[in-house]
Amino acid sequence: MILHGMAFVKYISTIKQIIDIMRKEKVKSLRRGRMKTGKALLDEIREYKGGYGECAFWWLGQLGYILKANNTIVAIDPYLNPQGSRLIPPPLAPEDLAIADYVLGTHNHGDHIDHYTYSLLAKASEDVKFVIPELSVEAVSQKLNIPRERFIGMTERTIITDNKKDLTITGIASAHEFLDRDEATGYYPYLGYIVEVNGVSFYHSGDTCRYDGLESKLKEYDRFNIMFVPINGRSGKKYRSGTIGNMNFAEAVDLCGMLNPILAVPGHYEMFDNNSADPMEFIDFMEAKYPLQQVWIGGHGVKVEHKNI
Repeated sequence: MILHGMAFVKYISTIKQIIDIMRKEKVKSLRRGRMKTGKALLDEIREYKGGYGECAFWWLGQLGYILKANNTIVAIDPYLNPQGSRLIPPPLAPEDLAIADYVLGTHNHGDHIDHYTYSLLAKASEDVKFVIPELSVEAVSQKLNIPRERFIGMTERTIITDNKKDLTITGIASAHEFLDRDEATGYYPYLGYIVEVNGVSFYHSGDTCRYDGLESKLKEYDRFNIMFVPINGRSGKKYRSGTIGNMNFAEAVDLCGMLNPILAVPGHYEMFDNNSADPMEFIDFMEAKYPLQQVWIGGHGVKVEHKNI
């Protein structure tokens, strides 16, 4: 089954039905959606109030999301730099993320740890905490002139606990083509994050391919409420041009299907012409192989509400 657009919309009985519907609409809403931006989006985030075991998220584009549970707000991989060859304009300005408690960056590539966003946000708020791979802390801190103490360095199995926010964040190594483990420290430059807050849990993979041991690590945790995964894939052409790859749609389907989250959310498919993918392939393969798995695909800046079942 699939959730499309606003959450708690009527469920479509099969993924095939919504594939047919969206193809008839030429998938316009998939690419653009009814995008809230600026103050309207900020007001919606501020006003959301969920009970225990409830949460909401908003897609910012690429693999960037804002998550809110109770009064805790976490932004993951916000890419808000308006310049460059991006196809989708950013729904927020970097300073708008001053509402967040934590900003998580999975790795030091510009569409994940966006230096433009970090620099402006750090000036706008002294309270936001930046959570990034330990291997990148020194470089990012020095380049952006953000004090080292504003960062929390992470690697595989590093755990952050914020009891006041009922929040736990755990690092999981990701393989952005390779794991690239630093032999001197044992640290990893590419991470995914498990976020547990207010009785719900998320897994955001960051940029990754499937690798031996990833699923077994993730199966150590209770069933995830939501999994966010890339589907843009990889190829020799991309690799030669410096575009490091990720899971393709089929690999992402299998990772989600094996872990059986309540909701699977594909991303990283719509921002750049030279690094895009067709999310309909993700949906179609999911319907064929794991027909009971719920999936969400929708527009940027759209509120998606979720609760434990």
